[in-house]
Amino acid sequence: MKIKIKKNDTVMVITGDDKGKSGRVLDVNTKKKTVLIEGINIHIKHQRPNQRNQQGGRTSMEFPVHYSNVMLLDSDKNPTRVGFARETKGNRTQVVRIAKTNGKAI
Repeated sequence: MKIKIKKNDTVMVITGDDKGKSGRVLDVNTKKKTVLIEGINIHIKHQRPNQRNQQGGRTSMEFPVHYSNVMLLDSDKNPTRVGFARETKGNRTQVVRIAKTNGKAI
């Protein structure tokens, strides 16, 4: 199954502790079907001292969220489902993602 959310999209969390919050997608893992969102699902990770982090300690970092728990935001900042449409420009046809709420291209 193809994930319709891509890197740098703006999404809103629809379930879980961060319900209602929105952020930019930093990374998409298609094998695990998860997305990493900026400022969402922040947990504290305990790290041992290493070459990069000499002191070690507790660091706050974002953890991935399953893609089914987020919805893409359209141009009006409303959560929407995603559809596909074909657009022709000259001799070429392109497949474009469209928002189901307002029909505009994403």
